[in-house]
Amino acid sequence: MEGSDDAPVYSRELSVSFGYQCNVTGPSIPSIVPEGLDFLNSTTIQDSCMKMSSSFSCLSGAALSANATLANTNLCNGLIGEEILPNLDSPRSFRRMASSPSLSRLDFTSSSSYSSFTSLGGSTPKDKDFAETLWKSMSAPTRTESSTFLNTMEVQMAGGAAGEDRVQAVCSEENGWLFCGIYDGFNGRDAADFLAGTLYENICFYLHMLEWNRKKQPGSFKSTLEGEDVTLHIALPDDPGHSNSEMEQAKLPNYVDEEFTHENYSSDIISCLNRALAQAEGDFMYMVEQEMEDRPDLVSVGSCVLAILLYRDHIYVQNLGDSRAILATSTIQEEGVLKAIQLTETHTVDNESECNKVLADHPDDPSPIIYGRVKGKLKLTRAFGVGYLKKSKMNDVLMGILRVRNLCSPPYVYNHPFTMSHRVSDKDQFVVLGSDGLFDFFSNDEVVKLVHLFIQNNPSGDPAKHLVEQLVQRAADNAGFSTEDLMSIPAGRRRKYHDDVTVLVVILGNKQRTSAASAYL
Repeated sequence: MEGSDDAPVYSRELSVSFGYQCNVTGPSIPSIVPEGLDFLNSTTIQDSCMKMSSSFSCLSGAALSANATLANTNLCNGLIGEEILPNLDSPRSFRRMASSPSLSRLDFTSSSSYSSFTSLGGSTPKDKDFAETLWKSMSAPTRTESSTFLNTMEVQMAGGAAGEDRVQAVCSEENGWLFCGIYDGFNGRDAADFLAGTLYENICFYLHMLEWNRKKQPGSFKSTLEGEDVTLHIALPDDPGHSNSEMEQAKLPNYVDEEFTHENYSSDIISCLNRALAQAEGDFMYMVEQEMEDRPDLVSVGSCVLAILLYRDHIYVQNLGDSRAILATSTIQEEGVLKAIQLTETHTVDNESECNKVLADHPDDPSPIIYGRVKGKLKLTRAFGVGYLKKSKMNDVLMGILRVRNLCSPPYVYNHPFTMSHRVSDKDQFVVLGSDGLFDFFSNDEVVKLVHLFIQNNPSGDPAKHLVEQLVQRAADNAGFSTEDLMSIPAGRRRKYHDDVTVLVVILGNKQRTSAASAYL
């Protein structure tokens, strides 16, 4: 990564800006080369069975704050803000770290992944012994027994905070996978901070569970899982009537294939993402209940969630709220023209189906939506946290106008995510992930066009940073300011002109651009 002295003055105000060029080795897979981009040929390394292989070639991220918010320091008695996040944040570049640095510290509540797993339906000592063995295995310094794409001792990680937004990117050079998360917080950054400190670790935990009976204990674990008493409790993403307190029993599938392929396990990987988010929601709500008497503001804190897992030729997407993932793909009908495909749903009352669902779920409430907001408070219909719209006892700790009147039949905001998988073709060129602040100014088609033109004209440039710069320019034009005048307005006051905005651009394919994306300080 290289700095630049030619960047516009206002770009130096970016809270987060990083770039990465993939340099991975992994199992050979069919070449996926986006059309119309300048790539170098892949190179073969010494092992003839391994060659340059990845689901992506470049990634860049940029985030700009508009809200004035204090960084959380007391969440979970300070563990999130003082211990976990400082070890994860790297807002200017990717840095190497252990593949799961905070996993063994996730027992900060009695509802953590390990303790929750031991109580999820399995009541026999054998079940608890299994959970303890799995947890200790994952928390150990080495986990070389794992045979899936998670079998990596070291990852590259970047990310940080901009206002109430958080961004996170984790990739493995060894195995060529990428995890990205954008957490668009509101009413404070506590929920977004919590997600940044836990969701990736939860996903790792549940993915390891998927492979356990195939590799770790193929005999005993298989028989354990097939027993009637062993179940996992998961929130049902397909059922709008389920909240995080309503759970369903689900058995882990049997695995007989030696190769962990996405063709065989796509639905199971999606299930892992959903379980990981349900785990994070349960842990966060438990923490809020413990602290809400001293910090009643926590019951109104929430976050949107946008997470993707990219491995080989599959993209797995999960979202709650109004952040978006946009796929740019070429069409046969119009050569050279890219089509924008939204891979996410928009969970707001402006979405007619979401609005109708809220109305239908509360037939005895005469006013579930007031002035275009759920109970007059929130435009989102699905979100992480925001407990006062999910539980009456959390609403009751609020005073005066902050409390929701006539909370007849909570929950009014749901936590079941939209999830999907997409198989990448040679027509697919890049994916843009963005918080809603980006789409306040640009349509999906405009975003794809801006990125495509920029990449064509600036093969070594940073497309995520370019999108943020274009947003600042448009916001300044709308306000009648110069960009310098707009960026001179302090965060907090500047929220009048634009929201916090976070952008990730992932160039798809397993070959390399001619130069790495730049990161500007």
